[in-house]
Amino acid sequence: MPPRGAAPGLRCNVRRPPARPASPMPLLVADGTAAVLGAVTLTGTQFLPLPAAFLVAASLLLRPHRTRPSPPGVLDELPAVCGRTAVVWLALATLVAAYRPDHALSVRALLVGFAVQAAASCVLRGTVHARWHAELLRHPHAALVIGPAATAQRVAAAVLRHPRCGVRPVGIVAERQDGAEGLPVLTTGAEVQRAVVQNGVRAVLAVHPSVRTQQGPLLRALAERGCVVWELDAESPSYATRERLAGFPCRRLEMSPTRRGDVGKRTLDVLVSGTLLLLVSPLLLVCAVVLRISDGPGVVFRQERIGQGGKPFTLLKFRTHRPVDEHEAATRWSVANEHEMRGFCRLLRRTSLDELLQLWNVLRGDMSLVGPRPERPYFVGQFSRTHPGYAARHRLRAGITGLAQIHGLRGDTSIEDRCRFDNAYIDNWSLWQDVCILLRTAATFVRPTGS
Repeated sequence: MPPRGAAPGLRCNVRRPPARPASPMPLLVADGTAAVLGAVTLTGTQFLPLPAAFLVAASLLLRPHRTRPSPPGVLDELPAVCGRTAVVWLALATLVAAYRPDHALSVRALLVGFAVQAAASCVLRGTVHARWHAELLRHPHAALVIGPAATAQRVAAAVLRHPRCGVRPVGIVAERQDGAEGLPVLTTGAEVQRAVVQNGVRAVLAVHPSVRTQQGPLLRALAERGCVVWELDAESPSYATRERLAGFPCRRLEMSPTRRGDVGKRTLDVLVSGTLLLLVSPLLLVCAVVLRISDGPGVVFRQERIGQGGKPFTLLKFRTHRPVDEHEAATRWSVANEHEMRGFCRLLRRTSLDELLQLWNVLRGDMSLVGPRPERPYFVGQFSRTHPGYAARHRLRAGITGLAQIHGLRGDTSIEDRCRFDNAYIDNWSLWQDVCILLRTAATFVRPTGS
């Protein structure tokens, strides 16, 4: 296993304060103003302040807020703006009909209000984006392109040919130069740090999947400074995305150690794991007693696994087999004579009931309900060397279930596929995605496969 927190690649200690992100206030003002204009169409009602307040609050909560490499156009945001505006007005009509039936909104009032707010929102948001776009054309964000020198030079040249992207590459970060003409190639941490300070770098373009593993410390240092890290697919598209930068598919990578939503994710973990432990405690007791009677002492199986940031922790589960020795338990992918397990042990494995003790790991904070499955140190080192991107899975807490598991990647399945699904989950994390994965896991909890 590689040393904790270490990864091959450059080191850069950026001491400048983080760059200030663009303020969301102009878009908030635009959406709020559009909601007020929509509410003005309800002047015939006697309780205008209430629907106006609801429209403004709901519109601000449901406003489109996707992060993009460059400001979107009016037509790009039109479907999202219209969809959210329709939801807000239908919710308002439902509430009014439920609590004030005598003032129920007519179809004409709904259509007029929806049309006014949607049109105003598109015009005002378009104005804000146009001003941001003009500012980016005058002062584009300086960017570093990280990856193999030849590929990085090609991507940088393409981005420079499209100044409307609002991104201006100023240097290439690579382990060695290849002699190709183009932007200067930075091969040491001191050169990278000097380029960041002198050019005020605000963005990072990673143009190869191996960058996340080999240059992880550098990417995290730049992200902590306030740089936005984008992964570009410089070859054939390998993942679906609607975001483009100079024609290249791209997606934002979350490299900062603290993520927005961490509090919400941890709150969900504590509430669900605590509630489930209380509900299934009788079942856990029954399983422990039956396992003790049928298979002898040593009911709980403890094993070291690797969690967030490469830190080891002790994973708990019901013992369903007895390895020959500790070396076999740590280094055998499939334990010898596993097919000779007793009937109750096989039942625990098939139904995944042996994993329920990991709810205690979640409650303690070692794991999360949803995240990449943790693995033993021996295999973490092995897979990190043979599968690019495997080490990047440790950016987030390990989980009991995850995006890979609900797609059938359990047991003896492709490690490469698991890497791809786990990293896609981390890169596109949302609390709602966690809820969906938990619901899909619950729907297939009892099934004839091991975990």
